[in-house]
Amino acid sequence: MWLCGALAVSTLTLAVQALTLSAQVATVTASASAAALRHRKDLAKAVSKAKAKARLRRVLVAIPLVGTGAAVAFEAQDFSDWQTDNPDGTLSDYSCEVAALSAEVVDEVLQDLPDGFRPSRDMVLAQLPECAPEP
Repeated sequence: MWLCGALAVSTLTLAVQALTLSAQVATVTASASAAALRHRKDLAKAVSKAKAKARLRRVLVAIPLVGTGAAVAFEAQDFSDWQTDNPDGTLSDYSCEVAALSAEVVDEVLQDLPDGFRPSRDMVLAQLPECAPEP
């Protein structure tokens, strides 16, 4: 009887330890998943900023007619790529996102231009569409 009692207590103790370890593994796995998701979002934002910077450069150096046509074609392609990631997004949503990202990188872009060709920051920002703040 004593041996059966000792084995039962040992079994219960091991079961509790197994459940505790399983809960710890689940917690660590959830933390790792959250960190990976956060990293993916940060990376996507960095890529979006780089695209906004390149887009702003293209618009600033657009040559009449040919340059404008190229800028429109680039923008149409960027919108198409954006719609792949945001199937419910509208052109207005895209414009607002581009405007917000462009406003973040405008100083960097203007700093790269020679002094004689550098427009004012306010003039560039005035060209960006006005958007309502997100709720």
